[in-house]
Amino acid sequence: MTLTLYPAIDLKDGACVRLKRGAMAEATVYAEDPVAPARAFQAAGCHWLHVVDLNGAFAGRAVNAEAVAAILAESRVPVQLGGGIRDLAAIERWLSLGIARVILGSAAVKNPDLVRDAARSFPGRIAVGIDARDGLVATEGWAETSTLTAEDLARRIQDAGIAAIIFTDIGRDGMLSGVNVAATAALAARLDVPVIASGGVAGVDDLIALTHAAARLEHGQIEGVIAGRALYDGRLDVATALAALAGADADG
Repeated sequence: MTLTLYPAIDLKDGACVRLKRGAMAEATVYAEDPVAPARAFQAAGCHWLHVVDLNGAFAGRAVNAEAVAAILAESRVPVQLGGGIRDLAAIERWLSLGIARVILGSAAVKNPDLVRDAARSFPGRIAVGIDARDGLVATEGWAETSTLTAEDLARRIQDAGIAAIIFTDIGRDGMLSGVNVAATAALAARLDVPVIASGGVAGVDDLIALTHAAARLEHGQIEGVIAGRALYDGRLDVATALAALAGADADG
């Protein structure tokens, strides 16, 4: 099975940036106009875009709405959006504007009923982002850490009818230190909901490792992977990534 590549477009103050371990003070700006990478990823063959309103994640409301709208206006592929989406009205608004899938993060911890209501109201269009620091779920733009483990939270909400769980190892995010393949596979094996890996993609070897792990699962599914800094820094090109995720470089 081919895994999906989700190129990340993280928005801070209207620009496309990458953070290190979620620290807003450690932002590298890759494009003042976030539409440019959106166009480039599509032209290179990506079938999805992963967009995050970083300011919104801290503020609890949309902050980079103008930039998101600009990306949507130029997008020919589905866009999934997270960051600061905390109520049903915001979910409905973004879906009506053309977002294909809304990602709920902090809301899944603090308002699980919202996840259930949203998944029921918008089947197949709600994902949950589970961001873990040392195994514990972080919220509010990763500024707070809960007492829930990633698996605990996933088990609580997996029967809500959500489309996927996006699992991020915060300690690796933006650090090019490699995806936490073992933790991703272990989580996927315990769930009935597809898991999307996130955090630390450094190059094609990470993607090959993920395809191997996905193929070995007797239960559960690794559906795809989010990549950011490696794509922007040139350590990974889209064509090579897509080939690896299709298994072309992952035999054996």
